[in-house]
Amino acid sequence: MSVRDPILHSVPIAELRPTQMTVGYREVAAKRKRWREVADKDREAFLGSHMIPVLLGPKKRRYVIDHHHLTRALQEEGVESVFTTVVADLHHLEKDAFWVVADHRAWVHPYDAHGVRRDVGDMPKRIEDLGDDPFRSLAGELRRAGGFAKDTTPFSEFLWADFLRRHIKRKDVKDDFSDALDEAMELARSKDASYLPGWSGPHEG
Repeated sequence: MSVRDPILHSVPIAELRPTQMTVGYREVAAKRKRWREVADKDREAFLGSHMIPVLLGPKKRRYVIDHHHLTRALQEEGVESVFTTVVADLHHLEKDAFWVVADHRAWVHPYDAHGVRRDVGDMPKRIEDLGDDPFRSLAGELRRAGGFAKDTTPFSEFLWADFLRRHIKRKDVKDDFSDALDEAMELARSKDASYLPGWSGPHEG
């Protein structure tokens, strides 16, 4: 292997730690469906092309900084290990310093299912402990429907989720997701959403 090739680290999902508090369970379900469509012979290649970016934190624990939904979906599908790639080695830092650095680099999103910022000490310790934020599912579906463009801003879909949370009732999202998506589409094209990453402009006509 040449030095240019990435070193793949196969790590048990059970040992990975989240850097956010929630996922959208509908998003997880969609990714589970996608995994089931991958032929057995192609699954290792799929995992190799979907490496999970992590921080190496105190005690050399691996903290996931992206692809929480995919990791959760794979775990629910019975996949025990994934390939990870270390984005930053911060294992020499004390725990408090680690979280400060992660926060300033936008590698952590300590907001609960109601959009309330919490102490990093409340962060789930395991991928399987991530809670459900239905507005994160709504934001993901809104992006796929063309409501806003994919953006490199960290946690951009959580920003959209928080915006939608302020305008749509949680009960409406849970009771009639399709209607909630229609409402979200209207909101996404409004000037009220113009501050959000990937905003596509006001609706014409």
